[in-house]
Amino acid sequence: MRIAVTGATGLIGSALVRSLRADGHEVVRFVRREPVGADEARWDPARGFVDPAGLARCGAVVHLAGAGVGDHRWTAAYKREIRDSRVLGTATLAHALAALDEPPAVLVSGSAVGYYGDTGDRVVDEDTPAGQGFLPSVCVEWEAAAAPAQEAGIRTAFARTGLVVAREGGAWGRMFPLFRAGVGGRLGNGRQYWSYISLRDEVAALRHIIDTPGLSGPVNLTAPEPLTNRQVTEAMARVLRRPAVLPVPAVALRVVLGEFAEDVLGSQRARPARLLGSGFVFHDPGIEQAIRAAL
Repeated sequence: MRIAVTGATGLIGSALVRSLRADGHEVVRFVRREPVGADEARWDPARGFVDPAGLARCGAVVHLAGAGVGDHRWTAAYKREIRDSRVLGTATLAHALAALDEPPAVLVSGSAVGYYGDTGDRVVDEDTPAGQGFLPSVCVEWEAAAAPAQEAGIRTAFARTGLVVAREGGAWGRMFPLFRAGVGGRLGNGRQYWSYISLRDEVAALRHIIDTPGLSGPVNLTAPEPLTNRQVTEAMARVLRRPAVLPVPAVALRVVLGEFAEDVLGSQRARPARLLGSGFVFHDPGIEQAIRAAL
């Protein structure tokens, strides 16, 4: 199958591209610069441009592009970049797909469990309404921006991804060096739930969505049972055989991270009801398995 991928150089996108190509699929990577190979196509989401030749003959499109939520302190300008990179990018791509004479069968569009906001101890699934705050509002607009593709009859799924356990990037990419150095620890009181997923399960889940015709709408991409930050910290210490005795106080996180600290300290106890209901089998259902897979 010919498959187009945006965000193909990111943590998830690069792993997905490797997996698809290893199985013989033709992958077209959408880039914002001038293409340098036959496997690349140009797009400029800020200007509403997508090269239609890159989308031609694609059976599926996976849209993962977006500014990193934790890459910078949340100034007003960076919050606009977080929102615009997702909403404008999705709208641009959705309009381009809807305009094709032969659109793809499926669009898998990125989203996040941040959709639910701070849920405390409450278990949430794909039927739970959006929470309150900046990230939930971004996720709502992000998903709504795909409406042109849906209205054109393209099966559209929203991959609401949790915290990806990987060495190469994301939250875990920052945590592994700290724990290896023996200076890892819980964040705040450690009682907030983390909905995590191993990188290989994330990639497998995205491919499962592509290959499962009845799967559309929101799909939580998280391990079956979320754990508290304290439980995750203890698992990291066990697997890496390092102490984890230096907690990071909530007030320190707020000083360093600003507004983003509230989301780090927030709790999302999300379960992948639709993924499990569609027959997906996790390689790494437990946190120690996910950590070992990353190592």
